[in-house]
Parts: sequence; structure tokens; C-alpha cells
Amino acid sequence: MTIGDILEVETGGPANGGSVVARQDGRVIFVRYALPGERVRVQITDDRQASFWHGAAVEILDPSPHRIEPLCPIAHGRGESGCCDLSFADPAYLRELKGDVISQQLARLGKYDWQGVAEPVGSGDSTGWRTRVRLDVNALGQPGFHRYHSDELVTDLRCAQVVPGLLDGLDEPSLGSEGPLHAVMDDQGRRHVLRGRAIAEGEDVAVQKVGDRHWLVPVTAFWQAHRDAASMYSRLVADWAELEPGMTAWDLYGGVGVFAAALGEAVGRTGRVVSVDTSRPAYRCAKGALGDLRQVSMICGSVRHAVRDLGEADVAVLDPPRAGAGREVIGRIAEAKVPRVIHIGCEAAAFARDVGLYLERGYQVRQLRVFDAFPLTHHIESFALLTR
Repeated sequence: MTIGDILEVETGGPANGGSVVARQDGRVIFVRYALPGERVRVQITDDRQASFWHGAAVEILDPSPHRIEPLCPIAHGRGESGCCDLSFADPAYLRELKGDVISQQLARLGKYDWQGVAEPVGSGDSTGWRTRVRLDVNALGQPGFHRYHSDELVTDLRCAQVVPGLLDGLDEPSLGSEGPLHAVMDDQGRRHVLRGRAIAEGEDVAVQKVGDRHWLVPVTAFWQAHRDAASMYSRLVADWAELEPGMTAWDLYGGVGVFAAALGEAVGRTGRVVSVDTSRPAYRCAKGALGDLRQVSMICGSVRHAVRDLGEADVAVLDPPRAGAGREVIGRIAEAKVPRVIHIGCEAAAFARDVGLYLERGYQVRQLRVFDAFPLTHHIESFALLTR
């Protein structure tokens, strides 16, 4: 069996990354574009490993009852943009699959037993939720979505994730344009478009709001892609932190300071919040948005280095990048005897590994919630409250 060969398989449960597991003559095959319990014809796309292969379903012989007509017109069939890799799954069923994946990863990497489903964010709409998009541009100046694991671009911009109007009219070639295209629909309903460094529409900063506070976030900087995520996560962190006036909190990988704002309001003028992030644009944005909260201080630098000198805290909030926080940072939190930790992860395996590292250090999981913050895709956002 080599790349390009096609075989018939019965699919099993979901795997991390959007595939399902099938087996052929004792070898595992990770199959994309399929659901559990289907009989499919799968084309081998990667045979480099001796113990497993990767493949893509090219024909569904016996479909799952949870298979629907794809909600994204550009992600499946001819074209196959990599944007909405699971838009053919019933959204409620997809939330169950995401819960299964987190459960598997926690058991395997974190040695922790959890069962549940991914919860919807905001209204729970599966389409029209993404307010920020970054697209690469081809040689003709056309922006597009990457095909799965490919440099090739799909220049049809009708992705089902994006809010109405975000990408309208942006599919025209723009010869000579350099760099990627960024498009944002801000919380005032204004669209901002950058082609490379040039402003094509709006401004280079977008107004984003959580509660009564607003941020002027650079169009190229990070803000939660889901229109309801920032507000929902801020409320959850404030609730789980259980801070009182005079307490101290760390906001690690703090970005533009959404969580620092909630923590700062909770500890009051007699308390202290330290927010750490490596991004200078995020640092400047946070300084501007949180200028009235004198109890909040910002550090622009590495969390791994900064955490050595932060002293003590009553609560630590961590929202690391996809790779997770890792042993060194979690070890420092444990050495500082931080009694309450809120850990957030956007990649299932890294999140599960980090939960396991806390357990090794004597923490216990008090609550764990998984959110379907990226409908139509395999991506998730997970929150764990840990204490000791």
C-alpha cells in the first residue's frame, strides 16, 4: 500500500486533529472527512510511519446518521479549503465528538478521568461567528484560504465561519500587494482591512468591547475570533477566580489584558494584578485599555522568565499558546504555592498534558469545561480550575 492507493474501511472513534480512527491489517489509519461508524473508501495520503497512515475519505459508502450536507460551501468536495474541516457533521453531534477527544487526551496524557461534551459559545450558531480573519495572498494578489496542509490557496472566500459582510468584495486581485490580508469586523460593526501594512479600509486598530470597557486592538494582533468568546471567558475567569479586595493575581500569557481587567476590578485598589505577555503590540494595547486600573501592572516579556520573580499570588490565570505552558512554568507556579489556578488551552493534547503536570504537583481539578469556540472545525477551547 502506497500514497494514492484506495481501500475500504469501517471507521471507529474520533482522534485529536479532526480525523477518525480506522484499522487495516493491524495498522491504524487516521481518516479525514469521515465520522465514526461509517463505511468509506479512503485514499492514503501519508504512509511515512510504519505503525499508522493518514488518509482522506473519497467516497462514503454507508454514512453516519449524523452526517449532513456541508454547511461550508468551500471546505468539501472540489476545492477543499482547510477552513471548516468538519462542516459535514451535525453541530450538536460534533460537540459530542469534541468532548470525546478531550476525554481521551486527558486519560492518556493527563491521567485524569473526565466525561462531557463541548458547550456552545454565545448563541451557539454554527455559522457567522468569526470576526477576525487572516488570509495569505497568491501571486496574482488574490487572498485565499489554504487547502489542508498545503501552500495552495482557495480564492473562493465564502467560508461559513465568517460574519456576514466581513470578506465581501475582497476576492478581487490586487497586483503588487505584499503580505497577508487581515480583515476584522469590530464591536461597533465597522470593517477594517489591511493588505500587508497598507490600510485598504477602516483603520489599523479595531474597537473591541467586554462589558463597559473597550480596547483599541491592532487589526494584526490577537483577539478571540468568536464574536462572543471574550465576554464569556472573562465572566468565567472572574467567577472561578473568587478574588477579594486586596488579593494578588497573575495573568500569564495575558495578551491585551481581557482577563487582567476582570481580575483587577475584583482585587480593587488595595490588590495587585500582574499581566505578562511577549507581544509588544498587545502590551501597548493593554496599557491603553487598563490605564484606569492602577492595581494592574504589565510586563512585556517571556512568561518562563518573568514567573521566576513574581513573588506570591492567590490566583494564577494561564492562557498559553497552542503548545501549552509546559513543565517549567507549571513547576514555578507550584513552587510559588499558588493555591488556585485557572488554566486555558486551545489544543487538546497540550491542555491534557498540562493538566497532568498540575496533578503531579499536588493540584486537584475542581472544574473542567470545554467550549465549542470554533464551530465547523475540530478546534476547541478548554478551561480547568485547579486548587491545592
